[in-house]
Amino acid sequence: MTLTASPRPRTAAPPDGVRGILLAILILAVLLGSAALIGWLLSGVTARFVPQAPPYLILVYTLGALLLGMPVVARLFPWMVNWYYLVPSLVFLAAFTVLPIVLTVNYAFTNYSGQNSGNPDTGVRTEAVLSADRRTLTLAELPEGASSLAEFLRCRNASCVGDTAILYDEDASTPVRAQIASVQGQSITLTAPVAETFQPASVTRLNRYEYVGLANFREIFGRASSALWPVFVWTVVFAFSTVVINAIAGLILGILLYNKRLKGRNIYRTLLFLPWAIPAVISVQMWKALLNQQFGIVNKTLGLLGIAAVPWLGDPLWAKISVLLVNLWLGFPYMMTATISALATINDDLYEAASIDGASRWQQIQNITLPLLRTSFTPILLSGFAFNFNNFGIIYLLTGGGPPQEGRDATAQSTDILLSWGYNTAFAASGGQNYALASAIALIIFFLTLAISLVNFKAAGVFEEARR
Repeated sequence: MTLTASPRPRTAAPPDGVRGILLAILILAVLLGSAALIGWLLSGVTARFVPQAPPYLILVYTLGALLLGMPVVARLFPWMVNWYYLVPSLVFLAAFTVLPIVLTVNYAFTNYSGQNSGNPDTGVRTEAVLSADRRTLTLAELPEGASSLAEFLRCRNASCVGDTAILYDEDASTPVRAQIASVQGQSITLTAPVAETFQPASVTRLNRYEYVGLANFREIFGRASSALWPVFVWTVVFAFSTVVINAIAGLILGILLYNKRLKGRNIYRTLLFLPWAIPAVISVQMWKALLNQQFGIVNKTLGLLGIAAVPWLGDPLWAKISVLLVNLWLGFPYMMTATISALATINDDLYEAASIDGASRWQQIQNITLPLLRTSFTPILLSGFAFNFNNFGIIYLLTGGGPPQEGRDATAQSTDILLSWGYNTAFAASGGQNYALASAIALIIFFLTLAISLVNFKAAGVFEEARR
Protein backbone atom coordinates (compact mmCIF):
# COMPACT_ATOMS: atom_id res chain seq x y z
CA MET A 1 0.00 0.00 0.00
CA THR A 2 1.34 3.39 -1.01
CA LEU A 3 1.01 6.26 1.43
CA THR A 4 0.72 9.77 -0.01
CA ALA A 5 1.31 12.87 2.08
CA SER A 6 -1.80 14.98 2.27
CA PRO A 7 -1.34 18.74 1.91
CA ARG A 8 -1.06 20.60 5.15
CA PRO A 9 -4.43 22.21 5.88
CA ARG A 10 -4.49 25.96 6.09
CA THR A 11 -5.51 27.13 9.51
CA ALA A 12 -7.98 29.92 10.03
CA ALA A 13 -6.30 30.90 13.29
CA PRO A 14 -3.84 33.78 13.05
CA PRO A 15 -0.36 33.60 14.64
CA ASP A 16 -0.32 34.56 18.30
CA GLY A 17 0.91 37.78 19.86
CA VAL A 18 2.82 40.62 18.28
CA ARG A 19 4.09 38.35 15.52
CA GLY A 20 0.55 37.84 14.24
CA ILE A 21 -0.21 41.56 14.27
CA LEU A 22 2.98 42.47 12.44
CA LEU A 23 2.48 39.70 9.89
CA ALA A 24 -1.09 40.82 9.19
CA ILE A 25 -0.03 44.45 8.71
CA LEU A 26 2.83 43.34 6.46
CA ILE A 27 0.50 41.25 4.28
CA LEU A 28 -1.97 44.14 3.99
CA ALA A 29 0.85 46.54 3.12
CA VAL A 30 2.12 44.16 0.40
CA LEU A 31 -1.43 43.78 -0.93
CA LEU A 32 -1.99 47.55 -1.12
CA GLY A 33 1.47 48.19 -2.54
CA SER A 34 1.00 45.54 -5.22
CA ALA A 35 -2.40 46.95 -6.16
CA ALA A 36 -0.95 50.47 -6.42
CA LEU A 37 1.96 49.20 -8.55
CA ILE A 38 -0.38 47.35 -10.89
CA GLY A 39 -2.60 50.42 -11.16
CA TRP A 40 0.39 52.62 -11.97
CA LEU A 41 1.72 50.22 -14.61
CA LEU A 42 -1.67 49.74 -16.30
CA SER A 43 -2.36 53.48 -16.32
CA GLY A 44 1.06 54.07 -17.91
CA VAL A 45 0.33 51.52 -20.65
CA THR A 46 -3.09 53.07 -21.21
CA ALA A 47 -1.63 56.58 -21.45
CA ARG A 48 0.91 55.33 -24.02
CA PHE A 49 -1.74 53.96 -26.37
CA VAL A 50 -4.61 56.32 -25.45
CA PRO A 51 -3.10 59.77 -24.65
CA GLN A 52 -6.57 61.21 -24.00
CA ALA A 53 -7.26 58.73 -21.19
CA PRO A 54 -8.25 60.45 -17.92
CA PRO A 55 -5.64 60.46 -15.10
CA TYR A 56 -8.08 58.98 -12.59
CA LEU A 57 -7.80 55.62 -14.37
CA ILE A 58 -4.93 54.81 -12.02
CA LEU A 59 -7.44 54.76 -9.16
CA VAL A 60 -9.81 52.52 -11.12
CA TYR A 61 -7.03 50.07 -11.95
CA THR A 62 -5.73 50.10 -8.37
CA LEU A 63 -9.20 49.45 -6.95
CA GLY A 64 -9.76 46.63 -9.43
CA ALA A 65 -6.43 45.03 -8.57
CA LEU A 66 -7.24 45.35 -4.87
CA LEU A 67 -10.65 43.69 -5.28
CA LEU A 68 -9.07 40.83 -7.23
CA GLY A 69 -6.17 40.46 -4.81
CA MET A 70 -8.20 40.29 -1.61
CA PRO A 71 -9.82 36.88 -2.37
CA VAL A 72 -6.41 35.50 -3.37
CA VAL A 73 -4.89 36.62 -0.06
CA ALA A 74 -7.89 35.23 1.83
CA ARG A 75 -7.36 31.84 0.15
CA LEU A 76 -3.67 31.77 1.03
CA PHE A 77 -4.19 33.12 4.56
CA PRO A 78 -7.81 32.41 5.67
CA TRP A 79 -7.30 34.25 8.97
CA MET A 80 -6.59 37.49 7.06
CA VAL A 81 -10.33 37.94 6.41
CA ASN A 82 -10.69 39.21 9.94
CA TRP A 83 -8.08 41.90 9.22
CA TYR A 84 -9.71 43.35 6.12
CA TYR A 85 -11.45 45.94 8.24
CA LEU A 86 -8.06 47.68 8.43
CA VAL A 87 -7.85 48.16 4.65
CA PRO A 88 -9.78 51.50 4.57
CA SER A 89 -7.68 52.81 7.46
CA LEU A 90 -4.42 51.82 5.76
CA VAL A 91 -5.57 53.38 2.47
CA PHE A 92 -6.35 56.70 4.14
CA LEU A 93 -3.13 56.50 6.17
CA ALA A 94 -1.11 55.94 3.01
CA ALA A 95 -2.94 58.64 1.03
CA PHE A 96 -3.02 61.41 3.61
CA THR A 97 0.01 60.70 5.83
CA VAL A 98 2.60 58.46 4.22
CA LEU A 99 2.36 59.88 0.70
CA PRO A 100 2.66 63.57 1.77
CA ILE A 101 5.69 62.69 3.91
CA VAL A 102 7.35 60.80 1.06
CA LEU A 103 6.66 63.63 -1.41
CA THR A 104 7.96 66.26 1.02
CA VAL A 105 11.20 64.38 1.58
CA ASN A 106 11.55 63.78 -2.16
CA TYR A 107 10.90 67.42 -3.15
CA ALA A 108 13.39 68.68 -0.55
CA PHE A 109 16.21 67.33 -2.71
CA THR A 110 14.90 68.70 -6.03
CA ASN A 111 14.44 72.11 -7.66
CA TYR A 112 10.65 71.68 -7.92
CA SER A 113 8.98 75.11 -8.10
CA GLY A 114 6.55 77.19 -10.09
CA GLN A 115 9.21 77.56 -12.75
CA ASN A 116 10.41 73.94 -12.63
CA SER A 117 7.14 72.07 -12.36
CA GLY A 118 7.56 69.34 -14.98
CA ASN A 119 4.96 71.07 -17.20
CA PRO A 120 5.31 72.90 -20.53
CA ASP A 121 6.29 76.58 -20.30
CA THR A 122 3.42 78.20 -22.16
CA GLY A 123 4.75 81.69 -21.46
CA VAL A 124 7.54 81.35 -24.06
CA ARG A 125 5.68 79.45 -26.77
CA THR A 126 7.23 80.34 -30.14
CA GLU A 127 5.88 79.90 -33.66
CA ALA A 128 7.54 77.15 -35.71
CA VAL A 129 7.29 75.60 -39.20
CA LEU A 130 7.45 71.86 -39.82
CA SER A 131 9.58 70.51 -42.66
CA ALA A 132 8.29 68.23 -45.43
CA ASP A 133 9.76 65.11 -43.82
CA ARG A 134 7.94 66.09 -40.58
CA ARG A 135 11.12 65.75 -38.52
CA THR A 136 12.55 69.28 -38.45
CA LEU A 137 10.97 72.33 -36.81
CA THR A 138 12.27 75.81 -37.62
CA LEU A 139 11.47 78.54 -35.11
CA ALA A 140 10.44 81.95 -36.40
CA GLU A 141 12.63 83.60 -33.74
CA LEU A 142 14.23 82.90 -30.39
CA PRO A 143 12.39 84.31 -27.38
CA GLU A 144 13.84 87.45 -25.86
CA GLY A 145 16.72 86.70 -23.49
CA ALA A 146 17.73 83.38 -25.11
CA SER A 147 21.07 83.50 -26.93
CA SER A 148 20.76 80.00 -28.39
CA LEU A 149 18.23 77.29 -29.01
CA ALA A 150 19.85 75.09 -26.36
CA GLU A 151 19.47 77.88 -23.81
CA PHE A 152 15.83 78.42 -24.77
CA LEU A 153 15.03 74.72 -24.44
CA ARG A 154 17.10 74.45 -21.22
CA CYS A 155 18.88 71.40 -22.56
CA ARG A 156 21.11 69.29 -20.37
CA ASN A 157 23.90 69.59 -22.95
CA ALA A 158 24.74 71.83 -25.91
CA SER A 159 23.54 69.30 -28.51
CA CYS A 160 20.14 68.79 -26.78
CA VAL A 161 20.29 65.08 -27.69
CA GLY A 162 17.63 63.18 -25.76
CA ASP A 163 15.92 66.31 -24.45
CA THR A 164 12.24 67.11 -24.96
CA ALA A 165 10.45 69.74 -27.02
CA ILE A 166 6.77 70.53 -26.55
CA LEU A 167 4.66 70.97 -29.69
CA TYR A 168 1.30 72.75 -29.94
CA ASP A 169 -1.17 72.97 -32.79
CA GLU A 170 -3.15 76.08 -33.72
CA ASP A 171 -5.66 75.56 -30.90
CA ALA A 172 -2.85 74.96 -28.38
CA SER A 173 -5.19 72.60 -26.57
CA THR A 174 -3.10 69.46 -26.17
CA PRO A 175 0.71 69.52 -25.85
CA VAL A 176 2.67 66.80 -27.64
CA ARG A 177 6.10 65.80 -26.36
CA ALA A 178 8.79 65.05 -28.93
CA GLN A 179 12.34 63.81 -28.35
CA ILE A 180 15.14 65.89 -29.81
CA ALA A 181 17.85 64.36 -31.99
CA SER A 182 19.85 67.56 -32.55
CA VAL A 183 19.59 71.36 -32.78
CA GLN A 184 21.25 73.74 -35.20
CA GLY A 185 20.67 77.47 -35.42
CA GLN A 186 16.91 77.88 -35.01
CA SER A 187 16.05 74.37 -36.19
CA ILE A 188 15.13 71.35 -34.07
CA THR A 189 15.52 67.86 -35.50
CA LEU A 190 13.35 65.21 -33.87
CA THR A 191 14.18 61.53 -33.42
CA ALA A 192 10.89 60.51 -35.06
CA PRO A 193 8.54 62.20 -37.55
CA VAL A 194 5.52 64.03 -36.19
CA ALA A 195 2.27 62.12 -36.63
CA GLU A 196 0.29 62.94 -39.76
CA THR A 197 -2.78 63.70 -37.65
CA PHE A 198 -0.98 66.50 -35.78
CA GLN A 199 0.11 69.79 -37.33
CA PRO A 200 2.43 71.74 -34.98
CA ALA A 201 2.24 75.51 -35.03
CA SER A 202 4.41 76.45 -32.06
CA VAL A 203 7.15 75.06 -29.84
CA THR A 204 8.03 75.56 -26.21
CA ARG A 205 10.28 74.01 -23.60
CA LEU A 206 9.61 71.63 -20.74
CA ASN A 207 10.11 73.11 -17.30
CA ARG A 208 11.43 69.89 -15.82
CA TYR A 209 12.58 69.51 -12.26
CA GLU A 210 15.53 67.40 -11.22
CA TYR A 211 17.44 66.32 -8.14
CA VAL A 212 19.87 68.90 -6.78
CA GLY A 213 21.11 67.08 -3.68
CA LEU A 214 21.62 69.31 -0.64
CA ALA A 215 21.42 72.59 -2.59
CA ASN A 216 18.19 73.67 -0.87
CA PHE A 217 19.64 73.07 2.59
CA ARG A 218 22.83 74.94 1.65
CA GLU A 219 20.70 77.87 0.52
CA ILE A 220 18.72 77.90 3.77
CA PHE A 221 21.78 77.78 6.02
CA GLY A 222 23.68 80.11 3.70
CA ARG A 223 21.26 82.93 4.53
CA ALA A 224 20.37 81.71 8.00
CA SER A 225 21.05 85.12 9.57
CA SER A 226 18.30 86.75 7.51
CA ALA A 227 15.68 84.03 7.77
CA LEU A 228 16.25 80.77 9.67
CA TRP A 229 17.71 81.95 12.98
CA PRO A 230 15.49 85.05 13.52
CA VAL A 231 12.38 83.06 12.62
CA PHE A 232 13.40 80.11 14.80
CA VAL A 233 14.14 82.33 17.82
CA TRP A 234 10.80 84.13 17.48
CA THR A 235 8.99 80.79 17.05
CA VAL A 236 10.43 79.49 20.33
CA VAL A 237 9.74 82.80 22.13
CA PHE A 238 6.21 82.91 20.75
CA ALA A 239 5.39 79.30 21.72
CA PHE A 240 6.99 79.53 25.18
CA SER A 241 5.51 82.95 26.00
CA THR A 242 2.06 81.91 24.85
CA VAL A 243 2.10 78.79 27.02
CA VAL A 244 3.36 80.67 30.09
CA ILE A 245 0.97 83.64 29.75
CA ASN A 246 -2.06 81.50 28.93
CA ALA A 247 -1.28 79.02 31.71
CA ILE A 248 -0.94 81.77 34.33
CA ALA A 249 -4.15 83.48 33.20
CA GLY A 250 -6.06 80.20 33.01
CA LEU A 251 -4.71 79.05 36.37
CA ILE A 252 -5.70 82.24 38.18
CA LEU A 253 -9.18 82.36 36.65
CA GLY A 254 -9.70 78.62 37.20
CA ILE A 255 -8.82 78.84 40.89
CA LEU A 256 -11.02 81.91 41.36
CA LEU A 257 -14.00 80.39 39.57
CA TYR A 258 -13.69 77.04 41.36
CA ASN A 259 -14.51 78.74 44.63
CA LYS A 260 -17.89 77.27 45.56
CA ARG A 261 -18.74 80.33 47.64
CA LEU A 262 -18.49 82.64 44.62
CA LYS A 263 -21.97 83.77 43.57
CA GLY A 264 -22.77 83.57 39.87
CA ARG A 265 -19.64 81.57 39.08
CA ASN A 266 -21.42 79.61 36.32
CA ILE A 267 -22.29 82.88 34.60
CA TYR A 268 -18.66 84.01 34.80
CA ARG A 269 -17.49 80.64 33.47
CA THR A 270 -19.85 80.87 30.52
CA LEU A 271 -18.79 84.41 29.64
CA LEU A 272 -15.09 83.60 29.90
CA PHE A 273 -15.58 80.44 27.86
CA LEU A 274 -16.98 82.38 24.87
CA PRO A 275 -13.60 83.35 23.31
CA TRP A 276 -12.83 79.65 22.97
CA ALA A 277 -16.29 78.83 21.60
CA ILE A 278 -16.16 81.50 18.86
CA PRO A 279 -14.23 80.30 15.76
CA ALA A 280 -10.70 81.69 15.70
CA VAL A 281 -11.17 83.00 12.16
CA ILE A 282 -13.88 85.35 13.40
CA SER A 283 -12.09 86.33 16.61
CA VAL A 284 -8.79 87.12 14.92
CA GLN A 285 -10.45 89.22 12.22
CA MET A 286 -12.30 91.11 14.94
CA TRP A 287 -9.03 91.81 16.77
CA LYS A 288 -7.38 92.86 13.52
CA ALA A 289 -10.05 95.54 13.14
CA LEU A 290 -9.84 96.57 16.80
CA LEU A 291 -6.05 96.99 16.59
CA ASN A 292 -6.08 99.02 13.38
CA GLN A 293 -3.75 101.96 13.94
CA GLN A 294 -6.00 104.61 12.40
CA PHE A 295 -9.53 103.35 12.81
CA GLY A 296 -9.35 100.70 15.55
CA ILE A 297 -11.36 101.21 18.70
CA VAL A 298 -8.30 100.45 20.86
CA ASN A 299 -6.35 103.43 19.55
CA LYS A 300 -9.50 105.57 19.55
CA THR A 301 -9.87 104.84 23.27
CA LEU A 302 -6.20 105.58 23.91
CA GLY A 303 -6.63 108.88 22.07
CA LEU A 304 -9.44 109.88 24.43
CA LEU A 305 -7.02 109.27 27.32
CA GLY A 306 -4.36 111.44 25.68
CA ILE A 307 -2.16 108.53 24.64
CA ALA A 308 -0.66 108.52 21.15
CA ALA A 309 -1.80 105.85 18.67
CA VAL A 310 0.11 102.59 18.97
CA PRO A 311 1.21 100.83 15.75
CA TRP A 312 -0.13 97.51 16.94
CA LEU A 313 0.26 95.78 13.57
CA GLY A 314 2.63 98.16 11.82
CA ASP A 315 5.73 97.94 14.01
CA PRO A 316 7.73 94.70 14.39
CA LEU A 317 7.86 94.82 18.20
CA TRP A 318 4.24 95.90 18.71
CA ALA A 319 3.10 93.31 16.14
CA LYS A 320 4.70 90.56 18.23
CA ILE A 321 3.04 91.91 21.37
CA SER A 322 -0.29 91.98 19.52
CA VAL A 323 0.13 88.36 18.48
CA LEU A 324 0.75 87.31 22.09
CA LEU A 325 -2.23 89.32 23.39
CA VAL A 326 -4.64 87.97 20.78
CA ASN A 327 -3.37 84.44 21.36
CA LEU A 328 -3.99 84.99 25.09
CA TRP A 329 -7.60 85.87 24.29
CA LEU A 330 -7.93 82.68 22.25
CA GLY A 331 -6.08 80.36 24.62
CA PHE A 332 -6.84 81.24 28.23
CA PRO A 333 -10.36 79.63 28.24
CA TYR A 334 -8.79 76.24 27.49
CA MET A 335 -6.31 76.59 30.36
CA MET A 336 -9.09 77.84 32.64
CA THR A 337 -11.28 74.84 31.80
CA ALA A 338 -8.35 72.47 32.31
CA THR A 339 -7.65 74.04 35.71
CA ILE A 340 -11.26 73.71 36.84
CA SER A 341 -11.36 70.07 35.70
CA ALA A 342 -8.10 69.28 37.49
CA LEU A 343 -9.25 71.02 40.69
CA ALA A 344 -12.33 68.80 40.75
CA THR A 345 -10.05 65.78 41.26
CA ILE A 346 -8.49 67.19 44.45
CA ASN A 347 -10.06 65.89 47.65
CA ASP A 348 -11.77 68.66 49.67
CA ASP A 349 -10.62 66.97 52.86
CA LEU A 350 -7.11 68.26 52.21
CA TYR A 351 -8.32 71.86 52.28
CA GLU A 352 -10.42 71.25 55.38
CA ALA A 353 -7.46 69.73 57.22
CA ALA A 354 -5.27 72.66 56.14
CA SER A 355 -7.89 75.14 57.40
CA ILE A 356 -8.03 73.38 60.76
CA ASP A 357 -4.23 73.64 60.97
CA GLY A 358 -4.54 77.38 60.39
CA ALA A 359 -3.29 77.56 56.79
CA SER A 360 -4.35 80.67 54.88
CA ARG A 361 -5.98 80.54 51.45
CA TRP A 362 -2.69 81.42 49.75
CA GLN A 363 -0.84 78.74 51.72
CA GLN A 364 -3.42 76.17 50.63
CA ILE A 365 -2.94 77.17 47.00
CA GLN A 366 0.83 77.15 47.34
CA ASN A 367 1.16 73.84 49.19
CA ILE A 368 -1.86 71.83 48.01
CA THR A 369 -3.33 73.16 44.77
CA LEU A 370 -0.23 73.92 42.73
CA PRO A 371 1.71 70.71 43.57
CA LEU A 372 -1.33 68.53 42.80
CA LEU A 373 -1.98 70.41 39.54
CA ARG A 374 1.56 69.81 38.33
CA THR A 375 0.88 66.25 37.16
CA SER A 376 -2.25 67.29 35.27
CA PHE A 377 -0.71 70.41 33.73
CA THR A 378 2.56 68.91 32.51
CA PRO A 379 1.12 67.16 29.41
CA ILE A 380 -1.18 70.15 28.76
CA LEU A 381 1.75 72.57 28.75
CA LEU A 382 3.86 70.31 26.56
CA SER A 383 1.08 69.84 24.03
CA GLY A 384 0.35 73.58 24.16
CA PHE A 385 3.98 74.36 23.34
CA ALA A 386 3.97 71.89 20.44
CA PHE A 387 0.71 73.34 19.11
CA ASN A 388 1.85 76.96 19.28
CA PHE A 389 5.23 76.07 17.80
CA ASN A 390 3.26 75.41 14.59
CA ASN A 391 0.36 77.81 15.20
CA PHE A 392 0.06 79.02 11.64
CA GLY A 393 -3.51 80.36 11.93
CA ILE A 394 -2.92 83.24 14.36
CA ILE A 395 0.08 84.52 12.37
CA TYR A 396 -1.57 84.23 8.98
CA LEU A 397 -4.88 85.79 10.02
CA LEU A 398 -3.60 88.60 12.25
CA THR A 399 -0.36 89.88 10.72
CA GLY A 400 0.27 87.73 7.66
CA GLY A 401 3.81 87.41 8.99
CA GLY A 402 4.43 91.16 8.74
CA PRO A 403 5.30 93.87 9.08
CA PRO A 404 8.52 93.74 7.01
CA GLN A 405 11.75 94.07 8.93
CA GLU A 406 15.03 95.43 7.64
CA GLY A 407 17.65 92.82 6.88
CA ARG A 408 15.12 89.99 6.65
CA ASP A 409 13.99 87.95 3.63
CA ALA A 410 10.65 88.86 2.10
CA THR A 411 9.30 85.42 3.02
CA ALA A 412 10.51 85.64 6.64
CA GLN A 413 9.15 88.86 8.11
CA SER A 414 8.99 90.08 11.68
CA THR A 415 6.19 87.86 13.04
CA ASP A 416 6.67 84.85 10.78
CA ILE A 417 7.14 81.55 12.55
CA LEU A 418 8.79 78.55 10.93
CA LEU A 419 5.56 77.20 9.50
CA SER A 420 4.42 80.51 7.99
CA TRP A 421 7.92 81.02 6.59
CA GLY A 422 7.62 77.66 4.85
CA TYR A 423 4.15 78.58 3.59
CA ASN A 424 5.37 81.90 2.19
CA THR A 425 8.28 80.15 0.50
CA ALA A 426 5.99 77.54 -1.03
CA PHE A 427 3.22 79.84 -2.26
CA ALA A 428 4.41 83.45 -2.19
CA ALA A 429 8.12 83.31 -3.05
CA SER A 430 9.34 85.95 -5.48
CA GLY A 431 9.79 84.58 -8.98
CA GLY A 432 7.30 81.76 -8.45
CA GLN A 433 6.41 79.20 -5.85
CA ASN A 434 9.42 77.34 -4.48
CA TYR A 435 8.04 74.02 -3.33
CA ALA A 436 11.45 72.36 -3.07
CA LEU A 437 12.84 74.99 -0.70
CA ALA A 438 9.63 74.87 1.33
CA SER A 439 9.95 71.08 1.61
CA ALA A 440 13.50 71.50 2.89
CA ILE A 441 12.19 74.01 5.45
CA ALA A 442 9.52 71.48 6.45
CA LEU A 443 12.21 68.85 7.12
CA ILE A 444 14.17 71.34 9.22
CA ILE A 445 10.99 72.18 11.16
CA PHE A 446 10.42 68.47 11.76
CA PHE A 447 13.87 67.89 13.23
CA LEU A 448 13.71 71.07 15.32
CA THR A 449 10.28 70.13 16.66
CA LEU A 450 11.50 66.61 17.39
CA ALA A 451 14.55 67.90 19.27
CA ILE A 452 12.51 70.39 21.32
CA SER A 453 9.90 67.73 22.12
CA LEU A 454 12.59 65.33 23.33
CA VAL A 455 14.07 68.05 25.55
CA ASN A 456 10.60 68.85 26.94
CA PHE A 457 9.83 65.20 27.62
CA LYS A 458 13.20 64.72 29.28
CA ALA A 459 12.73 67.82 31.45
CA ALA A 460 9.21 66.73 32.41
CA GLY A 461 10.35 63.23 33.31
CA VAL A 462 8.05 61.55 30.81
CA PHE A 463 10.60 58.89 29.90
CA GLU A 464 11.26 58.05 33.56
CA GLU A 465 7.52 57.80 34.16
CA ALA A 466 7.14 55.43 31.20
CA ARG A 467 9.81 53.07 32.56
CA ARG A 468 7.93 52.49 35.80
